[in-house]
Amino acid sequence: MPQNIDQLKLEDENDLQELVDNQVPESKTIDYKESLTGNSDSEKKEFLADVSSFANAAGGYLVYGMRENSGIASELCGLESIDADAEIRRLENIIRDSIKPRIPGVSLWAIPLRTSRYTIIIHIPMSWVSPHMVTFKNDSKFYSRNSAGKYQLDVSELRAAFVLSETTIERIRNFRIERLSKIIAGETPALLNETAKIILHIIPFSAFNPAARFDVSLLANDLGKLQPMSARGGWNGRHNFDGYLSFSNPLTYLQVFRNGIIEAVDALTIRPDGGRLTIPSLLFETELLDSLPRFLSIQRQLGVEPPLFIILSLLGISGYTMSVNTPRLDTYPIDRDALILPEIIVENFECNPSEVMKPIFDAIWNAAGWPRSMNYDENGDRIRQ
Repeated sequence: MPQNIDQLKLEDENDLQELVDNQVPESKTIDYKESLTGNSDSEKKEFLADVSSFANAAGGYLVYGMRENSGIASELCGLESIDADAEIRRLENIIRDSIKPRIPGVSLWAIPLRTSRYTIIIHIPMSWVSPHMVTFKNDSKFYSRNSAGKYQLDVSELRAAFVLSETTIERIRNFRIERLSKIIAGETPALLNETAKIILHIIPFSAFNPAARFDVSLLANDLGKLQPMSARGGWNGRHNFDGYLSFSNPLTYLQVFRNGIIEAVDALTIRPDGGRLTIPSLLFETELLDSLPRFLSIQRQLGVEPPLFIILSLLGISGYTMSVNTPRLDTYPIDRDALILPEIIVENFECNPSEVMKPIFDAIWNAAGWPRSMNYDENGDRIRQ
């Protein structure tokens, strides 16, 4: 049985029964409910207070269908005669409509029991866009949690929560600036060509929490999963000061930091073609769309929790135009050396890469004088090439 509740994987009946067998108590990160939240105003307010309190603290689990005795899991009783899918949708709607700002990364699932009953699990991650306020029926209250359960935040705690959220976003953006400065200065963990560069950062909201440390040594056991962008003829891997590095000199590297951040740099895809400065638009986008799920799977393997910042930057890009199958006369070269694209937030690992990356691609095409990425149709759907 894991000593840390955050290591729990509540995926089946055996996992839930372990809570009973090991007499796991309710705590700051887990709460048991024998029955589901009903539709009365008082029950909804209680439910929303529970959910928001986890997000405003360290995250955790609500377990429905678990009987407790003095706060200790005592019986996996299950929920009788419910439509599990319908109940999950109902709870999701309550959370979505009555907590502001919306909590990223909340997940709900049902586990069938041998008794033909169900349990419903809600996992609420620690939020880095907190504090979250319950807005149901103009309640307008903020909650957090300690070992005794939820409580309402006072003014000083609210002020601290707002400062922490702003500081986290600022640190993520400062990290990006620092890393780009090092790449421009040639201070990279692997040798790179002196060409234009694609830099993809995937940064968990929790990366700058002092407790966010992952065992990157596990990655050395399967180097095949650490394919950098544009790596075709094989790649090497090694431990380094920041975590674990895979690379193919002087073309590309993938740096996995111990706090779960991924930095992927490609110095191959964008380069002069017979003296012409053109971005191979289809290859460029396809490379990123193929790489993103691979990198997210690395973070998932490490135990990183969403939500995540997806951040793309292009360096050495001044003067480049966009290469397309249907050329036009009024092409416009990009007018700056660095394109610092806006951040995109993803809430789970099951995101659709083409949807996630489309706003980023559109912005790059805009910089080259186009209205949008021409690899998507007018409805925003990816065009099959």
